[in-house]
Amino acid sequence: MNKQMTRNKIFFGLGTIGRDALYSLVSMYLMVHLTDVVTFSDAGLGAIGIMLTLFGIFDAVIDPFVGAIVDNTKTRWGKFKPWILIGMIGTGILTALMFHDFKMSETWHIVLLGVTYLLFSIFFSLNDIAYWSLMPAISKDQKVREGVGSFARICANIGMFAMVLVYPSMSDVFRGMGFEGSLRTPFFVFAIIAALVMWVFQTFTLLGVKEDRTQLQTVERTSLKDLFRALFKNDQLLVAAISMALFMIGYCTTTAFGTYYFDYAYGDGSVYMVFAAVLAVAQLSALMLFPLFRKRFTRRQLYTGSTIAVTLAYVLFFLSFEWLPMIVVAGLILFFAQAFIQLLMLLFLADSIEYGEWKLGKRNEAASFAVQPFVNQIGGAISRGILALTLIVSGINAAIKSAADESELTGTLVAPVIEDWSVWVMKISMMIFPLICIVVGFILYYKKFRIDEETYAGICAELEERRGGIETIADEVDITGTQSEADAQTTVAQETAQYQESADEGAEDAPEGEA
Repeated sequence: MNKQMTRNKIFFGLGTIGRDALYSLVSMYLMVHLTDVVTFSDAGLGAIGIMLTLFGIFDAVIDPFVGAIVDNTKTRWGKFKPWILIGMIGTGILTALMFHDFKMSETWHIVLLGVTYLLFSIFFSLNDIAYWSLMPAISKDQKVREGVGSFARICANIGMFAMVLVYPSMSDVFRGMGFEGSLRTPFFVFAIIAALVMWVFQTFTLLGVKEDRTQLQTVERTSLKDLFRALFKNDQLLVAAISMALFMIGYCTTTAFGTYYFDYAYGDGSVYMVFAAVLAVAQLSALMLFPLFRKRFTRRQLYTGSTIAVTLAYVLFFLSFEWLPMIVVAGLILFFAQAFIQLLMLLFLADSIEYGEWKLGKRNEAASFAVQPFVNQIGGAISRGILALTLIVSGINAAIKSAADESELTGTLVAPVIEDWSVWVMKISMMIFPLICIVVGFILYYKKFRIDEETYAGICAELEERRGGIETIADEVDITGTQSEADAQTTVAQETAQYQESADEGAEDAPEGEA
């Protein structure tokens, strides 16, 4: 790997640290901020839960259209970096607004929160899709891409776990600095700092990564027809997307309850930081050890083994009865295995893009990569709805609100009183529901996803053969020397279309059991 490619790998990866830290602040701790710092009523929290769920689903639905916009962009700075820049600026500003205290009524606060959250989701999608679509433009070499992607994933996890470790301690830090009563102002400053950190790390990517523009010169524009073909006629992409969505719904739901579990089930929120640090080591270790496991096992074997491990971890977690050693063991198994599953999901997604080119005759990388933020948004949206509903039904939110009101009246901190049945309701939402989602997603993959290593190699070989045929057509036109340049280009386009049409018909007529 030459110096520029090493530079690309480092600066592309660094861009995820601040970005994923900021996203974790919103995806994991916005609800915690609204219940523990702002202290909404049950009715207000219910409205917020419905709103964030619907807006999250809406944003997930428009992600493919965002991908099409990125696909069709052409500027002197490329088609990815302008959207990375626009997305990072908008995301940072809107994050700060979501944590700002506008000193307004609960109703108007909910309205403003809805607007800012929806805009945040759109700007983050622009950044996310453009960022990950930049990766294939760095190099044509698949091994180089895998190295770049793996390092970026490690950096992303560093950013996420940094926020997981820092945020839970901030209330004690602020009170130690002399802040009494409401902590909304210091948390607003904290959100601004998080936005600035994101901007710094994303600047590394914008200025340090150099694209290989040669492979982008002949990319066709993506029409709405192409977009829908890429997403709905690619059966393997749909299977991968639904399986990923089910997994992310389960995973995001479990992580959303993290601080509530240690505060109100275990009874000591400070332990959560230690627990999160242990999980960070487990997940980062899994990312680094994955290549070793991959040499000995197929993807299907790894996914099967990881799902069995996740199932065991959830059972141990649910039956731990808040005994810390068993909680730690369950957490280590869960996060090690889920890191494998997340990596495998990305590989399945990448394989389905090649499959889509083989079946449909055209690559739509940004539109197809929009599946990743799509499933993340779906997972986050549904998990926030489940979290809000659980906090209301279990009475946990009412207990937090009552304790906050009493603290304001007496001038001293009052701890919420949580009933035992409330804890069990939370544990069912946090552990049983997610396990069902993850297992259903695995069954769907096992029965419907047909692209194994051998099939993928065959697809790539046939794609190379087709491209060779298209190049031959172009060479034959060029050799004649009897046409003008414009006429020659028209002839090549017509011949290529006919060639591709015959290839598409062959793909459509493929037996159902074959990829």
